Parts: sequence; structure tokens; C-alpha cells
Amino acid sequence: MYGLMMDRPLLIKSVMEFAAQFHSDTEIVSRSVEGPIHRYTYGDSYVRIKKLANALLALGVQPGDRVATLAWNTWRHFEVYYAVAGIGAICHTINPRLNAEQKRYIINHAEDKLLFFDVGFTDDVMELVDRIPSISGLIVMTDSSNMSGSCSGTLGCYEDLIAPSPETFDWPEFDENTASSMCYTSGTTGNPKGVLYSHRAIVLHTYAMCMSGSLPVTVKDTLLQVVPMFHVNAWGAPYAAPVAGAKLVLPGARMDGASLFKLMDDEEVTFTLGVPTVWMGLLSYMKEMGRKPRALRRVLVGGAAVSEAMIDEFELCYGVDVSHAWGMTETTPLGVVNTLKPKFENLPRDQKMAQKLKQGRVVFGVDMRIVDDDGRVLDNDGVTSGHLQVRGPWIIKEYYKGEQPALTEDGWFDTGDVATLDIDGYMHITDRAKDVIKSGGEWISSVILENAAMGHPDITHAAVIGIAHPKWQERPLLICVTDEDNRPTLDDINEYLISKVPKWWLPDCVEFVDKLPLGATGKVLKSELRKRFEEKKLSLTTISGKLSS
Repeated sequence: MYGLMMDRPLLIKSVMEFAAQFHSDTEIVSRSVEGPIHRYTYGDSYVRIKKLANALLALGVQPGDRVATLAWNTWRHFEVYYAVAGIGAICHTINPRLNAEQKRYIINHAEDKLLFFDVGFTDDVMELVDRIPSISGLIVMTDSSNMSGSCSGTLGCYEDLIAPSPETFDWPEFDENTASSMCYTSGTTGNPKGVLYSHRAIVLHTYAMCMSGSLPVTVKDTLLQVVPMFHVNAWGAPYAAPVAGAKLVLPGARMDGASLFKLMDDEEVTFTLGVPTVWMGLLSYMKEMGRKPRALRRVLVGGAAVSEAMIDEFELCYGVDVSHAWGMTETTPLGVVNTLKPKFENLPRDQKMAQKLKQGRVVFGVDMRIVDDDGRVLDNDGVTSGHLQVRGPWIIKEYYKGEQPALTEDGWFDTGDVATLDIDGYMHITDRAKDVIKSGGEWISSVILENAAMGHPDITHAAVIGIAHPKWQERPLLICVTDEDNRPTLDDINEYLISKVPKWWLPDCVEFVDKLPLGATGKVLKSELRKRFEEKKLSLTTISGKLSS
């Protein structure tokens, strides 16, 4: 027997319908790619979204067509998100930080029909245009006054495109499992793989983001969306903010510490989300200014593990609460958020910190387990490490075009992470399966070790990789970015680390670099570090960070 409830499809168009009706005067503020600040409301945005939807149909876009974007966080990109999905097409966001060959590959693999891009990427697009045959139209996301004169005859202009379109639009209704958007993985271990999201997945994910015990995004927030709109649906922020009725602030292309600080200060941002490398720049500028942005209360950190030193600086120096979160392109991305249960709130700082350093607590809607190498489910004791697997209504079922199996035989997605899981639902990633260091039959967590190292006052950034050892199989190599005038020795570093990690985890060798290689999503490229130091092998003894002969 079925329940006697209405069967209304969960469609993305309902998000902006709701925001335009009940939060019509709430602002969306963007720093434009051209420079000036742009501001309008959810009500204004919805009118332009309908105009763009009409324009897309006039260009011949059909349900299921892929419409690509190559753009930063702006109000126009926000409009493309909704108009494309609303007509039943698929919004395919492309990471501008990828190299030209990766861009060419994923555009051709997705078989995109149109490409919307910021004016600053005009030269990049023109270099690709002869190698992306599926693209039938190129639209620059600007107005006519900022169009490049040499390209104005071959490229469409966004504002000219939507200007003559009607302001009314009858949104089609279709199955909620219809594809809405697409992102590609970063492709660090091969060609990028396409992840195809559904309307149902996005809407359910949006509910989760606004839920107490999750982020949550609320009507009282002014949300600065630092995480890029080309990175996993901007972690869901473009959908959660309208549903919550939160003011949304978009930083455009400028995400340096000074630019973010000014935008936060001017717009009284209360809540922001992004990756650790961005917050390093912001904290540096906050230190220079001697204060935080005036209204900032919360920072969400994802994309890579947050260090104890970063949490302490935000919380103890500036009174800004830091929450960790974890997700993947394949999980839409929300998986866990580190909101503390009441029993942890009043613990001593060191015990509370041990909990805050975990990636977070499982969000309702996501099932999570850890398994051993043979697939046996392990205990949720918070100590035992295993391969992290997930399932749920916003977790991938298979990759686009089915090029690689995504699920285990019993229907779980293996994340590639090694983690612990405790009885309260807190998950702690100890490493990527490919990065874990195997020493003497035991595992050393490169993530925990490098985060501990970044607490050292002279270390600004650190990474740990395993290098060959004749007795122990592998031992940790610590690679550091420091001030050249205050460069610690290995002994200095290990003296600092001895109280923070097991003694046998202490690195046997340290290398200093000017900067660590970062991938398109801001993560350290350990594969590149392994190549760079592949000739390095440890002998049975080491002396103060220098290899013995």
C-alpha cells in the first residue's frame, strides 16, 4: 500500500521559485570579473534566469544537451546554473585551472553544445576552438562594452543574448532523476571522469546543507562562497543560500587575502567556505590588519585536512569558529560536517581539538562504513582504520559513459580514503589509500603528520610522502615551506612533533622547497612530489635531516 501524498518531482527550478517568492529582496553581491561590485536581489536574478532560459531555447538547446561554463563565481554564472538545469539541459562546469589538454578532453568527452565563459578566458577558448567540434556556440559572460574587439564577430555576448528575451517562462516538469549538472574529477591518476548529478540528488543535498547538525546555512547568514562554482557544484552553496534566504556574496576571480577581507568587511559576511590554502592567505592578511572581518563568525574548511594551528589561529586569536567538512566530486559533495555534539563542547581544549580535527559527523542521507583489504566491515571504534565507503541518494552510481565501475559488488562507493569511524558518527581520514606510508608492517598517516608539522611556528606549509627504506619498507619524508631565514633542523621539528604523534612516525628526513605543487582544486600534488624525490632512498641511519652516504 502506497501513502496518499502528492507526487511532486524534486526539481532545481523550485529553489529559485521559492527564493524569488519569499526572499525576493535578499541580495546577491558579486565582485565582477571586470572589477566593479555588482549587486541585485533574488527577485532580480529570477527574472534574468527566465530570460536566459528563453534565450537557450532560441539557440536550440534541447533537454539532455550539455552546456559548459568556464567561469569564476559571479551572478551570471549563478544564472547559468539555474537556467540550464531548469529547461532540462545539463550545466557542465569546467575548472579553468586545468591545462588546455585536460579542458579539451573533458569538453569533447562531455560533447558540450555551448560554452559560456568569462571574458578573461577568451584567449584560452580561442586556442581550443578548433579542437572542440561539438561546440556550436561561444558566449562571453560580459556586456558589449567589455567584449574583445578582435573577437566580437565570432563570439556571442551574454547581455546581448538575454536582453531581447521575454521575462516570463513556463518551466517544464520532468522526472526528478533527470540529469541537472556535471563535474569532472581532477584526473590526478588518469583521464578525468564525469560525474552526472540529478535534480533529485541536488534538491535532497540542499535540504541536508540547511539542516541543523549540518552546516547549516540559515536566513541570518551572509554567505561568502569562496569555493569555486566549477568545483563540485560550489559545495551546494548556490542552492542552499536561496533556500535558506541567506544573502549570497560571490568573490569573482580575486581570492587573495586582501580582496576577500575587504569583501567580507564591506558586506558583513558571517559565514564562508573554502579550502585551507585560501584561508592561509586570509589569516596572513588578518594578522597584518590586526583584526578579523567585522561580522565573520564561522568558517567551513574542506577540500583538504585543516591543521590544529589554523583552527587555533581562527578561534583563539579572532573568535571565529572553524568547522571541518569532507566530500568528493562523487558525493555532490556533502558527506560529513564537524558540528560538535553537546558532550564535546565543554571538554578541555586538547580533548575538544582531537574531535574538531576529524573530518566531521555523518550527515543524515549518507551511509558510511570502513572495511579491511578483504572487504570485511570493521568496527566503528574511532581507532581502527579501513577503506572508507559510502552510499546514499546523492552518491554516484556510475561514471558518465560508464567508463569505470564506481560501486562495489554490494553497492557501495569506495572513496579511496583510509579513515576511522566512531560510535558518534565522526569520521577521521588518516590518509588516501595511495598516500598512506607503510612502515614495518604498520601504517603512518601522512595527513596527520603533515598537519602536526604545520603547527610548528617556522613551517607555513608541509607535505609528507613515503620513501624507500631497506629495513622498514617506507619511512616518512617531510617536505616543508618555511621562511629561508628561520629554517628549522630535522631535530628541531622532531622535538616539536614528539608530543603530537607516535615516536615511530617521526620523519627521518626533511626537504625544504619554495612552494608545494598544487592541483586544480588546491590540493597538494603528492604524485609530483614522489616523482621529484623518487631517487631519494633512506639508508639505515640518518643525521639531522641529511641522508648518510
